[in-house]
Amino acid sequence: MSDNAHDVLKDAAAGAAAAAAVTSGSLFSTFDIIVLVILLGGTIWWLYNSKKDNKKDEILLSKYSIQAAGTIQVTENSFITKLKSSGRSLVVFYGSQTGTAEEFAGRLAKEGIRYKMKGMVADPEECDMEELTKLHEIDNSLAVFCMATYGEGDPTDNSMEFYEWLKNGEPSLVGLNYAVFGLGNKTYEHYNEVAIYLDKRLEELGATRVFELGLGDDDANIEDDFITWKDKFWPAVCEKFNIESTGEEELTRQFRLVTHTPGEIQPNNVFTGEIARLHSLQVQRPPYDAKNPFLAQITVNKDLHKGGDRSCLHVELDISDSKMRYEAGDHVAIYPINDSNLVERLGELTGSDLDEIFSLINTDQESSKKHPFPCPTSYRTALSHYVEITALPRTHILRELVEYCSDEEDKKKLLLMATNSQEGKALYQSFVVDACRNIVHILEDLKSCKPPLDHICELLPRLQPRYYSISSSPKLHPETVHVTAVVVQYKTPTGRVNKGVTTTWLAENKPEPGKPLPRVPVYIRKSQFRLPLQTQTPIVMVGPGTGLAPFRGFLQERAHARLNGKEVGDNILYFGCRHRDQDYIYQEELDKYEKNGDVTLHIAFSRDQPQKVYVTHLLEKNMDQLWDIIGNRNGHFYICGDAKNMAVDVRNIVLRAIQEKGGRTEAEAVQFIKKLESMKKYSSDVWS
Repeated sequence: MSDNAHDVLKDAAAGAAAAAAVTSGSLFSTFDIIVLVILLGGTIWWLYNSKKDNKKDEILLSKYSIQAAGTIQVTENSFITKLKSSGRSLVVFYGSQTGTAEEFAGRLAKEGIRYKMKGMVADPEECDMEELTKLHEIDNSLAVFCMATYGEGDPTDNSMEFYEWLKNGEPSLVGLNYAVFGLGNKTYEHYNEVAIYLDKRLEELGATRVFELGLGDDDANIEDDFITWKDKFWPAVCEKFNIESTGEEELTRQFRLVTHTPGEIQPNNVFTGEIARLHSLQVQRPPYDAKNPFLAQITVNKDLHKGGDRSCLHVELDISDSKMRYEAGDHVAIYPINDSNLVERLGELTGSDLDEIFSLINTDQESSKKHPFPCPTSYRTALSHYVEITALPRTHILRELVEYCSDEEDKKKLLLMATNSQEGKALYQSFVVDACRNIVHILEDLKSCKPPLDHICELLPRLQPRYYSISSSPKLHPETVHVTAVVVQYKTPTGRVNKGVTTTWLAENKPEPGKPLPRVPVYIRKSQFRLPLQTQTPIVMVGPGTGLAPFRGFLQERAHARLNGKEVGDNILYFGCRHRDQDYIYQEELDKYEKNGDVTLHIAFSRDQPQKVYVTHLLEKNMDQLWDIIGNRNGHFYICGDAKNMAVDVRNIVLRAIQEKGGRTEAEAVQFIKKLESMKKYSSDVWS
């Protein structure tokens, strides 16, 4: 019993003794008082034990976490323990936002066997990364980092904590052998910034670089960059550790197939599209994130274009029951469903029963990744919800497909494309990349190739959510998120029509009278793309096409502030499209904002006259105003849209304005714009 309980009983007993001494005129007899004391003591005893039992429950529950497969298990975050217990010396960490870095990490770890280095793939988010200081305790150990750069030079979500630890701490990494391969895109300003920093920082902390930093460019051919790097990486590893390649290429399956007979597994134990937790889409529980998305109703879904051969959707997602909050400039992640026609076709090409229930189980007992996606599930569900069947297959997939070809010419073609020779690279570029062939197209065109569907499910990357700039403000629409997206559809050189996964699904799922509203899994991802804190700060926005999306939210917020009596600075928008009467999206809204004095519009209709006019042409004409806002009035500058051309051209114009109107040298202009970026006064939300 606690000290407090003893004190209370002691006080109660003393009170009872005093009461017993009272004269016969008292309201209570001695017997009554004794009964009351006993009841009081019993109540205190019960409360104490109840609190103790609740504490036991809390301690017990804190030891468990909900697992993806619906089973409770203790997870081990010590990668050193796993390496030692399984006799491994190679660990490959990945920082991945779309799955490519994770895929590359898996390929490196698998290849380690050829070089007598048994490898393990590890997610920094699931590991105690401070153990890097102890990796040297394992003989001939090596840590490889496949790290993607995301957004404005940021680490991926799963590597953020590791990145901050390296940045802010001073751990001794003497004795750590390492190599880094970065994944980035040259059209972005901060190309491969995370990998470059990591490579430099590890060396500063005393680690030993085994091979030079590799940089992959997703704007060109990141697959080629990776293969070229690793083909030189392995010889350097062999030299460092005095080992030799076995020379044998081992094509081993990472996952083994378990086919479940009808009735073996109850239907409510089979995954039907959930991202992680079983029944998470049927029984929704906040908080909502990448592994637990909210099933939002689509309340509005309409085409914004008035003509032409393209379609641009305005979609409104109801998040009223989610407790999710967003700000203008944030992104919404949408989990898509693959085209059912492609799913059926893949079933036909492999001769599979798409409704058969199966599981893929990792052959590596030490791996934290027990399945490539939630299992058990059906092939139909796996192809619809879990794997990227529209992605262009990488060369390692083509190498695996060779084993399932009966025609020698088909074998030779796939083998050649899987090599690092110039001829092989050229064939891969023309046959896969330029022709935009996905796995379905390859199996259609190489008719003797008949791989089992379970191996295809293992080889293809995981289907990723698609991110869209939110085109609304919570000040006006706190319970809905608006999305503005062009429906992707194009004809390939082979005559096929390829379609965007998410926008195609959205275009086919519009609310209909008398029917339940369509639903789609979503979550909010926070962004650094923010309005100034002070409403009176002037802003310049450049957003052609669907690049207008976040600025629609900005304008809603600024107009709302003005209506509520706040002083609002200048809002200058540069927008562009092809034709005024076809694809001028949100025209009525913009006209109203302009009429009310909420925005100054500069609109470029590129094809309404013989000479094409783009937003960059209009921006060039207004460099005096541009410099006045960013140079003299402490204004903010924003770009949203195409990273490859438009964003680069706009940046160059801003640099020119700083030089010509601000009187700076070229070097000073570059530093000026970098200072603006560091102060979040020059912000980009771009894609390639």
